[in-house]
Amino acid sequence: MGQITLEGLEFFAFHGYYDEEQKIGNKYGVDLKVRTNLYRAGATDLLPETVNYEVLYKLVVEEMQAPARLLEHLAHRIIDRVLHELPHVRRVEVSVSKFNPPLGGICHRARVTLKRKRPAPAL
Repeated sequence: MGQITLEGLEFFAFHGYYDEEQKIGNKYGVDLKVRTNLYRAGATDLLPETVNYEVLYKLVVEEMQAPARLLEHLAHRIIDRVLHELPHVRRVEVSVSKFNPPLGGICHRARVTLKRKRPAPAL
């Protein structure tokens, strides 16, 4: 097993619990980690034997474009997409951050992190 990580992805998007947040938008960050078998890619040097970073990035972009009220829901959707579209991925961890959340005080970012493992195949 090995890990592929995309760190520090940044987006301007329209998420938030309050209607105003969904109208004015905000800056968000995403960190994505996937665990998969990297042996064949390492041995062959062939892209089809690994998880393509561009594919991971595009999945995140698509989910970031669809508004969500909660960061938890957004992270859940990203994990669902990765596990659904990339069958070789065994585990996914995603952190979604909202920069300068409206808390009434100084807070650089609020972050939610979710992890999920693919269920073992039924025998």
